[in-house]
Amino acid sequence: MTEQAAGEDTFISHLVELRDRLVKASIGIAIVCAALMAWPGPSQIYDLIAAPMIASLPPGSTMIATGVISPFLVPMKVTLLLSFILALPWVFYQAWAFIAPGLYAHEKRLVMPLVISSSLLFIGGVAFCYFFVFGRVFHFISAFAPTSIAVTPDIENYLDFVMSMCLAFGASFEVPVVVVILVRMGIVPIEKLREVRSYVIVGAFVISAIVTPPDVVSQLALAIPMWLLFELGLLAAPIFVRATQAPQEHA
Repeated sequence: MTEQAAGEDTFISHLVELRDRLVKASIGIAIVCAALMAWPGPSQIYDLIAAPMIASLPPGSTMIATGVISPFLVPMKVTLLLSFILALPWVFYQAWAFIAPGLYAHEKRLVMPLVISSSLLFIGGVAFCYFFVFGRVFHFISAFAPTSIAVTPDIENYLDFVMSMCLAFGASFEVPVVVVILVRMGIVPIEKLREVRSYVIVGAFVISAIVTPPDVVSQLALAIPMWLLFELGLLAAPIFVRATQAPQEHA
């Protein structure tokens, strides 16, 4: 077998392995989705997601559906999104299993903690957004509505808003993971990250001003955790670097 043929065979085997991992990740999401559809069901899940908005509306108010199939499609989308979030550890594990054969033993010690911490941080960011941010944001918005206007949000627009906010908070909570990877891969020295701390704080407030509604509470609710998580990343990075050094690096 020629060197070119061997390279092509390796490339094809990698593609087959990637396909298998994607299929397994999709099956995991499908199983979680099927379980959520069986209990508590898409309608109950959407009622749970809509609870912060309903709580901020006048008593007896409800949301509306302007599309013909929206009452069916929107709860299904919510169920699928929740299935993906709950299946994140399994999805990240499949990603780790795909790249693990190409890693050294000391590098593998870094990947699994990152997989676990990434899952927990993303889910934590979504939970923080739902339990803390939504209630305050919706109350702030409803308080500004004139008495001549009936606040009846559309369920599809509400879903788009909730998805964008949850994804923004989930991604923002991954700051420690990004810091650890940048330091461990030697892309940015930790001393440099400490030097640019003030710029990071300003950047956190700029990002929060872009992705959150125009109220101070939600902007602070995103910017301050991003700053604190950056500090956490600075503390965790040296620990990960020492734990994942190759044997010759200790010499």
